[in-house]
Amino acid sequence: MLAHAEECLKSEDYDLAVFLAEQAVQPYLKSVMLELTGEIPRTHSIRQLLHILRTLSSGVAEAVNEFVRKHRGLLTGLEDAYLASRYFFRTYEKDESEELIRFAGEVIRFVRDLKVKA
Repeated sequence: MLAHAEECLKSEDYDLAVFLAEQAVQPYLKSVMLELTGEIPRTHSIRQLLHILRTLSSGVAEAVNEFVRKHRGLLTGLEDAYLASRYFFRTYEKDESEELIRFAGEVIRFVRDLKVKA
């Protein structure tokens, strides 16, 4: 989905690009939790998913806390893309779209590099 987000960015479909960026992160986090616990959390909040991930392994708690503290605004921005696509009208500009797509990749890399063990 992240690759599709980048394609939408190139074609100036910024709203869809940001939505796809969020959709790249949310299912990725859920897939990590499914692998670790055999269950999929019933939330769409990326911050909540990171919180759950933090509780699964004490060895990653501080790193996750720091990541969330450092990137709270961008995490909220990704979550807003999910809500905006379903419940209200929101228009994204090129700069904001580029930043959120870049950040979505950063979230995925951060979680992949955590090497969480349940």
